[in-house]
Amino acid sequence: MEIDVEECLVRAADGDQRAFAALYDATAPRVFGLVLRILVDRAQAEEVAQEVFLEAWRQAKRFDPSRGAAISWLLQIAHARAVDRVRSSQAQRDRDARIGIRDTAVPVDVVAEQAEVSLDAARARSALGQLSDAQREAIELAYFDGLTQTEIAERLGAPLGTVKTRMRDGLTRLRGILGVTI
Repeated sequence: MEIDVEECLVRAADGDQRAFAALYDATAPRVFGLVLRILVDRAQAEEVAQEVFLEAWRQAKRFDPSRGAAISWLLQIAHARAVDRVRSSQAQRDRDARIGIRDTAVPVDVVAEQAEVSLDAARARSALGQLSDAQREAIELAYFDGLTQTEIAERLGAPLGTVKTRMRDGLTRLRGILGVTI
């Protein structure tokens, strides 16, 4: 029994479920075959073919028999959906690769890193020793005790402006001693 695919699609547009079932039976092998050739993965091809028929059911009113055959319309939808899935899969693989590269631990020489930290600490202690007592005290209270400038001023019984100046001058001097440029 020959089925008029165009007629089935037109009737499906009016909500005729039997016509859509006949359309599905007549066209599913070709739609699935096209999708499978593009995707290769059978499980993904099954999903995409299902999406194609769901879209065909929802968009059946957009089919115009004067513009082409129903099977061509369905295969165009199938092709577009399959290509979208390939692009989506590739984009996901690219994201995963970028994340994998980003998350890959960089080998660290722990001994060298500890030695460098010790040397930096020794240089910082030496540099702090070259500051005036007032500058060193303000900086140590800020960095080691975590006090704000206002709290330092209260603790030292000094005006806030004086504490700010001591810290600014002390940090400027530390940068010069340590060779740090901004």
